[in-house]
Amino acid sequence: MFIYLLCSLDRSNIGNAKVLNDTTGNDLQQTIGLSSEDYTTALMVFLVAYFIFETPSNYMLKAFRPSRWIALLMFSWGAMTMCLGAATSFSSLTAVRFLLGMFEAGLFPGLVYFLTFWYKPNERAIRVALILACATLAGAFGGAIAYGVGKMNGTGGLEGWRWLFILEGIPSCLLAFLVLGLFPDYPETARWLSEEERELATKRLQGLASVGHSKISWEEAKSTLKEWRLYVHYTIYICISVPFSSISLFAPTIVSGLGYTGLDAQLFTVPPYAVAFVVTVTISWLSDKYEKRSIATSACLFIAGIAFIVEGVLAPTAFKARYGVLCIAVSFAFASIPPLLSWLTANLQTTGAATLGVPMNVSMGAIGQIIGVYIYKASEAPGYPTGHFTNAAFALLGSSLALVMRTIYIRWNRKLGSNDREWRV
Repeated sequence: MFIYLLCSLDRSNIGNAKVLNDTTGNDLQQTIGLSSEDYTTALMVFLVAYFIFETPSNYMLKAFRPSRWIALLMFSWGAMTMCLGAATSFSSLTAVRFLLGMFEAGLFPGLVYFLTFWYKPNERAIRVALILACATLAGAFGGAIAYGVGKMNGTGGLEGWRWLFILEGIPSCLLAFLVLGLFPDYPETARWLSEEERELATKRLQGLASVGHSKISWEEAKSTLKEWRLYVHYTIYICISVPFSSISLFAPTIVSGLGYTGLDAQLFTVPPYAVAFVVTVTISWLSDKYEKRSIATSACLFIAGIAFIVEGVLAPTAFKARYGVLCIAVSFAFASIPPLLSWLTANLQTTGAATLGVPMNVSMGAIGQIIGVYIYKASEAPGYPTGHFTNAAFALLGSSLALVMRTIYIRWNRKLGSNDREWRV
């Protein structure tokens, strides 16, 4: 959870940097002369790197062991975040953002994959939620940290946004060494478990989880690539990724459009993310407890979609109402992701399928994230109708597809023999 919190801080702080100290002309855009198109391109290349490197990274995690690979990624993205503080032009900002995306790409699919080695399908959604919810905490902490760092503007001759990148990159670099020494790999090799505990941990997962020592065959890979049902899951994840990306990257901008300016814009990004943390964990716990992952995914996306529609039709100057609706939209957009990922992993029946299926799902999400980068147009402030209505359309499409896939799995289950493994819904 803490690793992903640091990753999310380092990924989304460019949104804070964009408007940090903007009233004094010391924000990221004004300092290095970025146009709105340049800023959007810098966001987009990060997501391109995500798309390219997520699936290969999961293979590297399996080959080098989770502790070693995640520690390497962590140190590298921390260093890249600090390097962002030295950016002096559009080209240097974009190049470092690409490298940051390359190193961060493997973390989230890697952690979801990692959970399949340790937990049964009905134990995963709450754990995916606790990890993912740290992105909402990062949004909350990021706004609060930016508010404080904004007061450092001019210290040591550096703008506040430079200090933001430097100070938020340092913890990732330092804590990578702790991860290298302490992060567990697999139940069958965990040093902090007794022999009896290791045996218990592995036996209870037989036939239900990935196995650390198993090898991935080309036949498994081909079979996974040919499964059309997985592409429905991937499409739902693309639908989720559009609001996930646009909210994460543009929250301070959207809040500025709601009537809050300067450092207040940083501070008022905190409540929507704090509410989202509670909603995400609660929904995921319920989806695990009652084995209703598809229903949870569909319901959350439906509520988020309706909230974005309301956000779009409210008067641009109805700041208080729009701020309240934004809290609902953010909360349920985030809350839809853990049940969907848990639902996917519950229906990946081999280690090879999990190794390939999970990162492919997350990397496909980069398509939605790239779309999310372009939908909040500066020319449409403060209403941002294109952004809100686009998020609504994708959320409602994802909600519908989740119900369709649920219906298909239920029909398949009716045709199974008594010894066949059921499809999870």
